[in-house]
Amino acid sequence: MIELLTQMANLIGIIGVIVLVLAYYLLQSNRLSSKSISYSLMNVIGASFILYSLILDWNTPAVIMESVWIVISLAALFKAITKKNA
Repeated sequence: MIELLTQMANLIGIIGVIVLVLAYYLLQSNRLSSKSISYSLMNVIGASFILYSLILDWNTPAVIMESVWIVISLAALFKAITKKNA
C-alpha cells in the first residue's frame, strides 16, 4: 500500500514538474505573459503538485521552495484576477 502511495505521489510530482516547465517554456517563447492568469495558475498547480509529492519523501529545502513559489504565484494570480475584473 505504501509503495502505491509513493508511486502516486511521484507521478503527481512529475506532472507538477511538467506543468512548471511548460509554463516557463510558454513564457520564454512569448506565448504567455508573466502577468496572465494562466501563467500564475500553472505555477500554483505545478508547485502544489510537487509539494504534494514531497509528503511521502520529505525534503525540507524543497518544501520551503515550493511553498514560497505557491505564495508568490497566488499573490500574482490574485493581482491578475483583480486587474482583469477592474
